[in-house]
Amino acid sequence: MNKTNKVAWFVFGFLAIGVGLYPLMYVFAQEEIGLLLSKSQELLANVIWNIGFFGHILFGGVALMVGWVQFSKRFRNANLARHRLIGKIYVVSVLISGICGGFIAFYATGGPIAMTGFFLLAVFWLYFTITAYRAARERDFEKHKVFMIYSYAACFGAVTLRIWLPLLTMLIGSFEPAYRIVAWLAWVPNLVFAYYWVRRKGLSIG
Repeated sequence: MNKTNKVAWFVFGFLAIGVGLYPLMYVFAQEEIGLLLSKSQELLANVIWNIGFFGHILFGGVALMVGWVQFSKRFRNANLARHRLIGKIYVVSVLISGICGGFIAFYATGGPIAMTGFFLLAVFWLYFTITAYRAARERDFEKHKVFMIYSYAACFGAVTLRIWLPLLTMLIGSFEPAYRIVAWLAWVPNLVFAYYWVRRKGLSIG
């Protein structure tokens, strides 16, 4: 691995772990912070919404933190049992976070545009992950790699959202229109990148 790749790998891991731990701020905060500031008191008092919200961010954080190490060929090959265990943790975390995310998407700040963006993200994330898991069970490991790349590209939307949102908010000067844009910008370019990465690696799903 050359110096540039080492730096990119370090940044990749740092962002995955850092944003993966970010949901803990919501757990330990004494008052509403971040996205919760844009929600009504009625919604914040809704028990089902709170279960969906915290289920989404906490298990999404777990998926983000454990998923990135699977992209290291050396790490994968060093211990296949560990690779499978981490993979199972990732899949279970995605299932919980994705289902919860699909639910809370209907309450997204920014109306139908943001709602549709986040709901489709949840649907694609679940689809890619389930397809990757089934491919592994069927021992179609090339297909498994392809769909895990797409799955984690969707998962990494949690990182790109936190990069784009403050920049767009400052540029536009208002949170809600920025949030409508980022509901799509956070993940669509990630999947485009994943598509070209898959092609560059010469991977195929048959």
